[in-house]
Amino acid sequence: MTPDLADPTAALHELGRITLGDTDLEGVLDQVATLAKRAVPGAHEVSVTLIRTDGPRTVACTGDAALWIDKWQYENGCGPCLAAAAERTTLIVDDVRAENRWPGWQEHAGSVGVHSALSVGLPIHETVTGALNIYAVSVQAFDADSVVLAETFAGYAAVSLANAHLYDTTAALARQMQVAMESRAVIEQAKGIIMSQRRCTADEAFAILSKASQAANRKLRDVAATLVSQASRP
Repeated sequence: MTPDLADPTAALHELGRITLGDTDLEGVLDQVATLAKRAVPGAHEVSVTLIRTDGPRTVACTGDAALWIDKWQYENGCGPCLAAAAERTTLIVDDVRAENRWPGWQEHAGSVGVHSALSVGLPIHETVTGALNIYAVSVQAFDADSVVLAETFAGYAAVSLANAHLYDTTAALARQMQVAMESRAVIEQAKGIIMSQRRCTADEAFAILSKASQAANRKLRDVAATLVSQASRP
């Protein structure tokens, strides 16, 4: 029997079965947004905002209305989703038409028929934040139960984003270590060649290599790689 995802309990069970092993991060967040739209009372459209050092972007959404409202906030640097992300809190707008904290936002949101908004901040990392954004077409659409459900879905989104951020950070560190090891290896090879040619010590060979790097205004690794390449030619 197919579960009724409009039932919050069924939606939460479905949410608990989502894993990064079954799909990529974008797929996980799309499922979180879709389930939140079906399960949170009053939800019309849902989006997930991710804010990194290069700025905010919507990484998942259930419709153009959410994307339209999010984009205005990114371009103007203000709005409920950015405020919730910055403060890492839950922010409710009961009546968009009466909202005056972000001049211009109420008209923009109202132009696509949105009259209530609920944003839950996602505490992901010191340098990475975000928010789960839920938009409604009626005034005062979100009650206490809606807020609890939204915060539950936001928790799943935050865990997925935090895990993905950790994976990206670890992968980047591994790549940097690999490059460093490769650089060290070619520099050691170049030192060996210089020691053989000049009959000098390892420290003297490194000093010669460093002077050549400075004179040519090139990275030490690149100078070393050129020397190794030349020495390996017939």
